[in-house]
Amino acid sequence: MAKKKAPKSKAAKIIGLGMQVFGAIGVMKQIKEARGKNDKLELTDAIVSAAAVVTGVALLIRSFREEDAESVDIAAL
Repeated sequence: MAKKKAPKSKAAKIIGLGMQVFGAIGVMKQIKEARGKNDKLELTDAIVSAAAVVTGVALLIRSFREEDAESVDIAAL
């Protein structure tokens, strides 16, 4: 069973989202450089990094949605 993490504040989630955006910018630069050099290994590394950024964004979006769902549940009471 997965250990439940402590809930993050909304500010921490927004900062995390900003970090993911900067990570995406870095990955795009890395992909551009790898294509310019025609380096397949560096391009593969960039693609794996891009997948990590996409996963991080998806996790943050899910946590925002869960927070919204919890606030709706509380409001319904």
